[in-house]
Amino acid sequence: MNSQLRHLPQVEAVLKMPAILTLIDTYSREEVITVLRSSLANLRADLLAGRSQELPDFDGAEFTASIEKAIGTSRSPNLMPVVNATGIIIHTNLGRARLAPEALQAMYDIGARPSNLELNLATGKRGSRYDHTTALICELTGAESALVVNNCAAAVVLALMGTAVGRKVIASRGELIEIGGSFRLPDVIAQSGATLKEVGSTNKTRLSDYAEAIDDETAVLLKSHTSNFRIVGFTATPSRKDLARLAAEQGLILIEDLGSGVLIDLSPYGLSDEPVVRDILDAGVDLVMFSGDKLLGGPQAGIIAGRAKLINGLRKHPLLRAMRIDKLSLAALEVTLRLYRAPFDPLARIPVLRMLSQPLAEVQARAEKLAQCLQELDGLNVSVAHSSAYVGGGSLPQQTLASFSVLLDGRARWAADAIADALRHSSTPVIGRIHQGQLWLDMRTVTDEEISMIVTACRAILTR
Repeated sequence: MNSQLRHLPQVEAVLKMPAILTLIDTYSREEVITVLRSSLANLRADLLAGRSQELPDFDGAEFTASIEKAIGTSRSPNLMPVVNATGIIIHTNLGRARLAPEALQAMYDIGARPSNLELNLATGKRGSRYDHTTALICELTGAESALVVNNCAAAVVLALMGTAVGRKVIASRGELIEIGGSFRLPDVIAQSGATLKEVGSTNKTRLSDYAEAIDDETAVLLKSHTSNFRIVGFTATPSRKDLARLAAEQGLILIEDLGSGVLIDLSPYGLSDEPVVRDILDAGVDLVMFSGDKLLGGPQAGIIAGRAKLINGLRKHPLLRAMRIDKLSLAALEVTLRLYRAPFDPLARIPVLRMLSQPLAEVQARAEKLAQCLQELDGLNVSVAHSSAYVGGGSLPQQTLASFSVLLDGRARWAADAIADALRHSSTPVIGRIHQGQLWLDMRTVTDEEISMIVTACRAILTR
């Protein structure tokens, strides 16, 4: 081993070899050097660990081909499409909501050419990017006005900075939520320049708790929808109407951080705990914030809807520019919102809603089709079983959707985690979940078009 280590060349020596010089002519010197350094480091590690006893011919075709392959891999985008077979419809790690074809086309159209992003075509003068979606949001929610920023966290920060800076915000202890990435509501309130006043207890907060905490420094009553957890049993919380009445009597602003946010009633599909935005505003909430890329089914965005006077104030806030939505997301959001209007059927046109509402028989048929294709491959035991799918995205944590999964068992050759790892490293990664020693591919989150991708990926790993 030591003799082989002594013969391991320096990067500069390998760079002078004719075969490597050819690669430099084809690619760039910097790319070749980066890959060479990594390759030599791996060779050194293999020698030290005893995984390898011989050095390659550094000027030979095999080594050169390995370097060229590594360069090709390094040139591939890190961000790539995957097949979501986890059964989690709005999977945060997998990019949340799929976009409708119409939204994707809008992003292409606006990205490929100049647009009227901030041009008023009627007057020829400067316009506002925020005007493109305001009327749509108001129509769909009943709000007086609306404002769109780059995500819901930004919407919360902007709303508090615009209404409560230097003053108090009253919130229930049971609603001081934390979402992904250690995003804690108390920290957000502090960063907005307001002071948090906690009331009630974790499981019970009464209207009187809010009323007794109000003083001359209070500006906002803040309600947060606990979309990613539930407290059950011995609980109590005042209704939105009661909070709205209290806020109005005291000259305060009632704000709700809804988080996910739906524009239509999902209770016919067994999803009854997610309030509709229109109902929240009808209850008297002054400002409500919700996401564009969760149950709404659009791109990442933070939507603020409510009273026109408050929205107009937020539009003038100096930090709005730091939170503004980009033109591609805005284009996708506008078209997604339009799919909620007649004659369109949002349940059929918006992928997230279609997956939530698709009949179980369709999911089963898709599972049986995939299973039939995979059973033709040698090396896998394939079966179909009932499973439970989830909404995801921090929404409806206690509710599940009946589903069907295709179960993969690698017989004696493959363990479930080995199959999962191999599929995750496919040219089109396939992401499932391991359960009871098998890899489960939940078909509620897989489209008909993705069946062939799964089959191709499985065939590739079995022929390695």
